[in-house]
Amino acid sequence: MTGVLPSQRLTAMIGRGEIAADQPFATGQVQPASLDLRLGRVAYRVRASFLTGEGQTVSDRLPLFEMHKIDLSDGAVLEKNCVYVVELQERLALPAGIGAVANAKSSTGRLDLLTRVITDGGVEFDRIGKGYAGPLYAEICPRSFSVLVRPGMRLNQIRFRDGQVVLDDDALARLHADVGLVSGEAVISEGLGFSVDLRPQGTTLVGWRAKPHTGVIDLDKLDHYPVAEYWERVESADGRIILDPGAFYILVSREAVHIPPDYAAEMAPYVAMVGEFRVHYAGFFDPGFGHAAAGGTGARGVLEVRCHEAPFVLEHGQIVGRLVYERMAEPPEQLYGQGIASNYQGQGLKLSKHFQAP
Repeated sequence: MTGVLPSQRLTAMIGRGEIAADQPFATGQVQPASLDLRLGRVAYRVRASFLTGEGQTVSDRLPLFEMHKIDLSDGAVLEKNCVYVVELQERLALPAGIGAVANAKSSTGRLDLLTRVITDGGVEFDRIGKGYAGPLYAEICPRSFSVLVRPGMRLNQIRFRDGQVVLDDDALARLHADVGLVSGEAVISEGLGFSVDLRPQGTTLVGWRAKPHTGVIDLDKLDHYPVAEYWERVESADGRIILDPGAFYILVSREAVHIPPDYAAEMAPYVAMVGEFRVHYAGFFDPGFGHAAAGGTGARGVLEVRCHEAPFVLEHGQIVGRLVYERMAEPPEQLYGQGIASNYQGQGLKLSKHFQAP
């Protein structure tokens, strides 16, 4: 029964107090293979991002970097290119064999919000050691847009693991042969490789680039903001684009991917040396994503791309990332897209849910 813990196991952990919260857990907070984490009431503007370090607590370290404290109760703006630390409503008292990993939610990444979890004694972002007991904090740095946040908003999610459950390349190849994990040829090397689509059929629109000077985005407002006020169209007639240093792009994978009910996946960078860019944030893929029984026919991965120091030519079909598959300890009682609020089942090139249809 080792593997990624499904929703029913998370609910049991909540019942035992191994996952606790300041407020009652909200409807939909428990996802098929993860738990959404909620912002607390206070944000700290800090001078710089930091890790806690062994033997130290976040509350001990905050006074070294804190600039001022912000009450989020009535909503507050987190400004672009500033760093904030917010204590989350959830806290953990994990059993000895259970560890966890956190990641930004899909809509958070698509807004270019760098959002990472830190813990007491933590030496890595987004990694929670086995048996951890203590509070959780979100470090938030809006990169492209200033955002309005309130307590209870869900920017991060956390996935719990019992044991080592990542599929090696041989196991991944066998699974692809059995059920078909990706449309087209499977490129398997430390995960399932996927490439960028810069030749979509019937259009020259291949992506979106964040505008540099925009208004604030209220994260509670869905299907609200006109795309043209925040994004520029990225078009290509020849299957290539040039990424500008410092710019943030939303692109899409060429392949449609499939996550069977017994598995979960996480998007990871391909290799650091493929070019002057990074496929950033990238989140969790729940069991049932793109799965036919959950209403999917394969679903393409949305790519959150940031270019680094030099302009870089990105070409159609270039491998830009990989999916790392993990076994579930058992299938979740409800799959992604199956009667739950799953915003991105069957997606193609898609901005976050805060924007109107272009």
